[in-house]
This record gives sequence, C-alpha cells and structure tokens, in this order.
Amino acid sequence: MELALWQGVVFALCVVGAAWVRGYSGFGFSALVITSAGLVVDPVPLVAALVMCEVALTLGQARGLRGNVDWRRVWTMLAGALLVMPFSFALIAGMGENTARIAISVLVLLLCAAMFAGWRFRSEIGVGGNVAAGMASGLANGAAMSGLPVVVFLASQPIAVAVLRATLIVYIAVVGTAAVPFLWQTGLLRLESFVLLGAMVPPMALGLWLGGRRFHAASPQDFRRFTLIVLCVLAGGGLLRSLAAAVTGG
Repeated sequence: MELALWQGVVFALCVVGAAWVRGYSGFGFSALVITSAGLVVDPVPLVAALVMCEVALTLGQARGLRGNVDWRRVWTMLAGALLVMPFSFALIAGMGENTARIAISVLVLLLCAAMFAGWRFRSEIGVGGNVAAGMASGLANGAAMSGLPVVVFLASQPIAVAVLRATLIVYIAVVGTAAVPFLWQTGLLRLESFVLLGAMVPPMALGLWLGGRRFHAASPQDFRRFTLIVLCVLAGGGLLRSLAAAVTGG
C-alpha cells in the first residue's frame, strides 16, 4: 500500500491518538483507527491488522495488568461470545449491517445516558450475566462492535477501575484472537495486513505509553467519566455512519 506523505502523517497521528485512548481506557483503539485513519487508508486490510494490533497492545501492557485481570469474567464472557460468534455474521447479514449498527449504537447511547444520570448495578453480576454479556459481544462482532456491550456491562458495576481496565484489555485481545480464523477464511488476513502492522507499531507504542501514564495519574471518577465519553463517541460515530449509509444506499 503506497501512501502520500500527508496520508502517512495523518495515519500515524490517528494511530497515536487511538493508542493513547487504549492505553488510558483499555478499549476503543480499533474503532477509532477505522473511523479516523480509514478516511486516508484502505480500511479493508486494516481490519486484520487491527486484530493483531489489539494482541500486540495487550502484550505491551502486560506488566501493568498483573494481578488486576478478572480471569473468571474473561473466560465466561468469552464462552458466551464463542457460542454465537459462528452465527453472528449470518445474523447481521440477515438483518442488514447498517440496521444492526444502528440498533447497537442506540442501545449503548441509552445505557450511557442512564449511567451519566447515576444508574449502576448495586453489586457485581455473576456467571450468568457474564455469559450473556459475552453473547451480546459475540453478536455485535458481526457488526465490528464487539467491545461496546462488554464495556457497558463492566462499567455499570462496582468494579475497581484497575480491574475493569485490565479485564477489558485482555478480553478484547482474546476475542480478537478467536476471530483470526474467520479473517483468514474470508481473505481479510493477507500480507498487506502484516505490512500495516509493522508500520503501526512505533506510533502505537508511543500512544500506549502516554495513555498508560495518564491512567496511573487519574482518579476513578475521571476514568469512569472518560470511559462513558469514549463509549458515546464510538456509538454516536457508528450511528451517524450507518444512518448516512442507509440514506445513500451504501
């Protein structure tokens, strides 16, 4: 993939910014890169590259995650996602990707509004709720929005922010890894994806480092507020993009 100088600069800045958000909040990297850098770079080879980036980002944050990952949540949510992931693309295709994105985005925005107003679960949700959240994530994966249901689910519970962030980071990486066979099968994983991955590593490392420093200096209240804002931005962007595609027939 050949890029003009200005395209390369814009792409690198988008990756730095998205990695900063990921380093701070634990999610949002892939969605932000697709939304922003996808304007100057072909988004098709980006999809598989971003899956590999999520794994690389998790490895880069591994030292800071030790002792904070709720592995029981990770595996039970993954079990739920794997139950429906093989069928999610067919289900989304049946209802239409734009319709699915609109439905998911509206639901996330409504839940964010409720949380901004002070709504929370009074206690942590058990195994059944984790599996259900994973199933919602697996379904949303068909519309490339697998992380949003899980972020809402975890952020609405009285979970320590370090545990919330670490669990999110690991879960997103594990779900991304599970999606690799589907990417290979559909032809989205190709040599160009690995070239993009190599180009993204330096700006990604810089943004991740800066975001991680910000997280360690932030209060739990600031972290939760920022998480909700990022959720609203991602869901709002997905909603607008899908509405525009529906109107134009794209």
